[in-house]
Amino acid sequence: MTGGTGFAGAHSVAAITARGHRVRLLARDPASAGPALEPLGVDPGAVEVVAGDVTDEAAVAAAVRGADAVLHAAAVYSFDSRQRAVMRAVNERGTEVVLAAARRAGAGRIVHVSSVAALFPSREPLGPDSPVGEPREAYMATKAAAEVVARRHQAEGAPVVITYPPAMLGPHDPKLGDQNARLRNVLRGLMPFWPRGGLPMGDVRDTAELHARVLTDFPGSNRVFGPGRAVSTRDYVAAVREVTGRALPALFLPPAALVPVGRLADLAQRVWPWRIPAEYGAIYACACDARVGDAVPTAGLSPRPLAATLTDAVRWLHRAGHLSDRQAGVLGTPVPMSLSPGRAVR
Repeated sequence: MTGGTGFAGAHSVAAITARGHRVRLLARDPASAGPALEPLGVDPGAVEVVAGDVTDEAAVAAAVRGADAVLHAAAVYSFDSRQRAVMRAVNERGTEVVLAAARRAGAGRIVHVSSVAALFPSREPLGPDSPVGEPREAYMATKAAAEVVARRHQAEGAPVVITYPPAMLGPHDPKLGDQNARLRNVLRGLMPFWPRGGLPMGDVRDTAELHARVLTDFPGSNRVFGPGRAVSTRDYVAAVREVTGRALPALFLPPAALVPVGRLADLAQRVWPWRIPAEYGAIYACACDARVGDAVPTAGLSPRPLAATLTDAVRWLHRAGHLSDRQAGVLGTPVPMSLSPGRAVR
């Protein structure tokens, strides 16, 4: 498995090992595995960590040797304009290296973790037959390029399954990725302006369970969507207000009014050392207002309620020191939460 020390990756490791499987992780920094996996209750004896980068052909070949299945979850997910070069290397080149190595090693199942963003923009509801997108944003463009690679392997008859996670929220985010960082910024009062529109959103634990299933059980389709639902920016802010009990004043503007702001922020970000919350990529994603079709394959999983995901995410952000008591609102008092990645089956 690649990407096992990231947000979706760590939760996927937890779901896979909970089913009794052993996992070999390829990680640039093996020391990061413990802090990422221990909070999820992963048995250290079920995980082997080897050092290596997804762009290093020799390291990848050694990591996949003898594996029954390969889960490629490594990616750089960022709307930070300073990350363009590393996204091209990891998201595009890394996918080519890992999938090719997995095929040569004879893996019986190869799962490529794509993104709904790889299919943006689209006027039609997204589904397994949606064409690869041509997004005008760096991160999405690299995921679309990786999607082309994965679909080429599928067309050549390789046992490749592509998963399409939605924008994911949830607890225990080792690197505080884009969505949880945005939730923190909302509660810190840094995001009073929002573009109208929305995007598919879901819980990281649901997508992790999806990965555990498709690795061992053929899902009926070689393109499977992570459980989620379309959430407008208005509904998102309303849900955050509801679970925290905070007012969170917000103004919702046409995307066209905020796109220039996002582009200027991207230019400024190249010289400004601190992260600027107004990101062109996030504005563009909401402007696409993409929706996933009602009948897409999700391996029999249903998404948990958005309010439940937000509640767990805010409580974790507070407990991890990313939010103060006041910023977390009524969720400022820590309570035990379930770490189980499993969900009920439809």
